Amino acid sequence: MFETARHTPEAKEFEEKVIQISRVSKKTKGGNQAGFSVLMVVGDKKGKVGLGLGKAGDVLSAIKKGIKKAKKKMITVPLDGTTIPFKMEVKEGAGRVLLKPAPKGTGVIAGGPVRAVVEAAGIRDISAKILGSENQASSVYTTFKALAHMQRLVRIKGIKLRSIVEIEREEKEKMKKLQEKARAQMPAPAEITPAKPSKKQAQRVKANRK
Repeated sequence: MFETARHTPEAKEFEEKVIQISRVSKKTKGGNQAGFSVLMVVGDKKGKVGLGLGKAGDVLSAIKKGIKKAKKKMITVPLDGTTIPFKMEVKEGAGRVLLKPAPKGTGVIAGGPVRAVVEAAGIRDISAKILGSENQASSVYTTFKALAHMQRLVRIKGIKLRSIVEIEREEKEKMKKLQEKARAQMPAPAEITPAKPSKKQAQRVKANRK
């Protein structure tokens, strides 16, 4: 179950997805107190994504708390154009996820929980696989950890990343060079010499003029 929350004015700025809703109970002096726990993913689709778990007596309040926590814990995902810079495999508890960069135009090849996180972060091309538990929450936490670890490695190693604008510029220049090369290899158009009219055609034309 993945739903996009649209109840707040900031829904246009951030994409908010409900990953999992769980019913919980808490023991108190007056007896068991029922409530809800909601796991939320929030992203701006431009490289920032956050994960938050909200708990409250009703679902709507739990969603609001989850969104608030997710926005406080947002990370900047390293993007190399439309994909990630390198392959990353991470294990977190029972969850284990493999993320691999993909060529432009591939799209998001990933299961539901992983897809929710990478799409909210703005990753357009990626190949991902869930290797561990199929639990949605475990897969989401593991994916988030993988992206955070990737961010640290890029910062520590000083890896230079290309923006989408730079990649599009390179593709245009490459296409321009291919077109120029194709034009250069094309044979020059042959000159067409008009055919000489036969004697009968010449006589017919002469007769028509008279």
